[in-house]
Amino acid sequence: MSDGDPISEVYAGCFRRLVVQLYAVTGDLSEAQEAVQEAFTRALAAPRRFAQLENPEAWLRRVAVNVARSRHRRRRVLDGLLRRIGPPPVVADRAPEHLALLAALRGLPDGQRHALALHYLVDLPVDEVAATLGVSAGTVKSRLSRGRQALAALLTDSDATDSTQSGRADVRS
Repeated sequence: MSDGDPISEVYAGCFRRLVVQLYAVTGDLSEAQEAVQEAFTRALAAPRRFAQLENPEAWLRRVAVNVARSRHRRRRVLDGLLRRIGPPPVVADRAPEHLALLAALRGLPDGQRHALALHYLVDLPVDEVAATLGVSAGTVKSRLSRGRQALAALLTDSDATDSTQSGRADVRS
């Protein structure tokens, strides 16, 4: 945005004031900031219309309040649904093998990691993984093959490091 841009000028002049006003409405500073930012984003989407407003600050305030209300309603609906289905299942496995696998997966390129996770952890067939990732079945097979090789190397390196470290611990005992 350049100097003299109406949105920049309004932003500089009233962003903080709008955040304080929305903070009073929402009771949550980060929620207020996000709602005001969303209002400015909507102004940026239609700069000519925004420039023609008689009172741009009032328009921004109204949009920000509506954004905050909508988010509050959605959050309330989601909270109700979550209460009905109960607490989430505990899925975090703290076993050393599981942690090593997750660390090794993080070391892979995105394509390989996504293919491996969807095929082996989610148990999707290759064709469905391809459709999900928007690539061909051949690409998925290639990523699975390369990913398995890379994962084996990473896990073997990890096992060697762990046994070396545990060997050192045994020597010191």
